[in-house]
Amino acid sequence: MIKPVGSDVLKPRFVYDSARHHALSSEAEGLPSVLISSQAAGNAVMLAGGYFSPLPGFMGLADALSVAESMTTTDGRFFPVPVLCLLDDVEAIRGASRIALRDPNLEGHPVLAVMDVERIERVDDSQMAQMTHQVYRTDDPAHPGVATFQSQGRFLVSGPIEVLHFSYFQQDFPDTFRTAVEIRNEIIERGWRRVVAFQTRNPMHLAHEELCHMAMERLGCDGLVIHMLLGKLKPGDIPAPVRDAAIRKMVELYFAPNSAMVTGYGFDMLYAGPREAVLHAYFRQNMGATHFIIGRDHAGVGDYYGAFDAQEIFDTEVPQGALEIEIFKADHTAYSKKLNRVVMMREAPDHTKDDFVLLSGTRVREMLSDGIAPPPEFSRPEVAQILMDYYRSPA
Repeated sequence: MIKPVGSDVLKPRFVYDSARHHALSSEAEGLPSVLISSQAAGNAVMLAGGYFSPLPGFMGLADALSVAESMTTTDGRFFPVPVLCLLDDVEAIRGASRIALRDPNLEGHPVLAVMDVERIERVDDSQMAQMTHQVYRTDDPAHPGVATFQSQGRFLVSGPIEVLHFSYFQQDFPDTFRTAVEIRNEIIERGWRRVVAFQTRNPMHLAHEELCHMAMERLGCDGLVIHMLLGKLKPGDIPAPVRDAAIRKMVELYFAPNSAMVTGYGFDMLYAGPREAVLHAYFRQNMGATHFIIGRDHAGVGDYYGAFDAQEIFDTEVPQGALEIEIFKADHTAYSKKLNRVVMMREAPDHTKDDFVLLSGTRVREMLSDGIAPPPEFSRPEVAQILMDYYRSPA
């Protein structure tokens, strides 16, 4: 099985030992505590599940700046984006060596993790601007990832953490949320040796489905892990429970038994394009995938990134040997009226735009809202029905 990044074994930060968990929970109630941001909580959940292994916790300022610039920490470890806990106010924890981090996404804000504080540092405007530009390739406040990143505080608290629960993800998505540890174990149980992962924050239409089949066939994979983001998205995106239902229906009807696994992870979308694509590959290797599909404008938003920037970064910026996972570079896929099947558009050079069944996202949403199913060349009818029910349900 493929090794985790930078280690022979995963190093999840969740406290699995029951005695240690109980003792830490009791200790946490007496520690100075602080309410963290949703983005920091997502980082803690990813650290807990082993997705960010072998990172022990939140980065300090020197590592954050180094990672933003070169995707390596000050001691040479590879990581694609800064993993930060940024706060507005640190008075409640100033001088403390151990603190409790409280979850902003659960009622009552229970303790999510306990941190051994290494540093509390002030991030100045120029440092914040540097990290923003290097990670997001823009400082436009209209970019949803930039807006979220810049809205956090300017005090950086760093140090290793021990995590007590998985926020709302485990309770809200019990059938879908899985840690990297759990996915690795299931891949072994299923007997898969070559595994391709597919990232999604949207329902999967016919082109996405066929792209997965295409990748599995060309790569000779035993299995597919459809791995959906379960955290916060931008306004207007389809909620995770709806996506989950639509994808599960597709897999049930159109994939062979024991060929596809539907799972999800607890993290807020960054919309960081190329850098987020590398992060996606990083934690897919940690969960046991040997291959990862990256298509046109992966993890992008608006017109901030070139169509294939998220593929090119692996050849131009990722340090050689940093990742073992292999990238399946895909083009936009669509149904060909000439060939009566879904193809990658670059593999149909004799086609014009009119030879494909192409619908804009806006047009699809309009159709679904009006109770009109997209054509079967675009979307499976069973998937379309789930989405129509969502769009036509009372707000």
